[in-house]
Amino acid sequence: MEPSLTVIPAIDIKNGRAVRLKQGKRDQVTDYGDPVERAYEFERAGAKWLHVVDLDAAFGDGSNWKIVESIVRQIDVSVEVSGGIRDDASLDRALSSGSHRVTIGTAAIENPEWIAKQLQGAAEKIIIALDIRDGRVATRGWTEATIPFEQAIERLDAEGSLRYMVTDISKDGTLTGPNIDLLERVASITSSSIIASGGVALLEDIAALRHLVTKGIEGVVIGKALYEGAFTISEAVEVAERG
Repeated sequence: MEPSLTVIPAIDIKNGRAVRLKQGKRDQVTDYGDPVERAYEFERAGAKWLHVVDLDAAFGDGSNWKIVESIVRQIDVSVEVSGGIRDDASLDRALSSGSHRVTIGTAAIENPEWIAKQLQGAAEKIIIALDIRDGRVATRGWTEATIPFEQAIERLDAEGSLRYMVTDISKDGTLTGPNIDLLERVASITSSSIIASGGVALLEDIAALRHLVTKGIEGVVIGKALYEGAFTISEAVEVAERG
C-alpha cells in the first residue's frame, strides 16, 4: 500500500476574516466568515493539520496575529503559520506561540544569509514557500517575480531546507486542478519533502497527488474546494490515506 498523503485545510485571514483570494489577487476576495470558527469546524471534521495564513502581514498591510495566535492555542490540531515571517522577531513570535511549523517565503528569497542561519537551527520547523508564476518564485504576497525556482531550490537545499510548499499561483483559488507537471519537476530536483498547494478541486486531484507520495509529495493544502463544499475533509482524508 502506498504511504498516505496529509490533508491540510487552509485558513487565509484578511481584515480579521477567513477569505480566499483568486490567484493571489487582493481585489478578488470571497469571505468565508470567522477564521476561528472555521478552524473549529475543520478540527471537528477530523483535520490533523491547519495551514493558517495572515494575508495582511504577507502583503505588508497590517496584521491578524491575535487571531492566528488564538487558532494555534485554542485548536487541538497541528498548525502551520504563514504570512509576513521575515525577521527574527516575527519568526520567534510564531514559534513561541506553539505553532508546529512556520512557512517562510519572501525572506527565504530576499535574505539568503538570514534564512541560512534559521535553517541551521530549526530546519524541521521551517517550510520554504515556493510560490511560482511562469517559472519564477514570487514574493511580497505574490506581487514581485524573482529568480527561477530551480535556482532557489539549489541554494536552499544547500542551506539545509527540508521541506517546500509549492504553489502554482495561476492555479490558486481557481478549482482547476493542481499542476502535477510542476510538482514532479520540483520533486525531481530536490530530495526534500514537498507540500502541494493550489488548484485542488476534486477528490480525483487528491488521488493523483497521493500517487506522487513516493516521489516526495507528503501533503496537500486545500482551500476553496472545502469552503465551496466540493467534498468534505473526511472524504479528502479517506482518499489521501487509502486511495
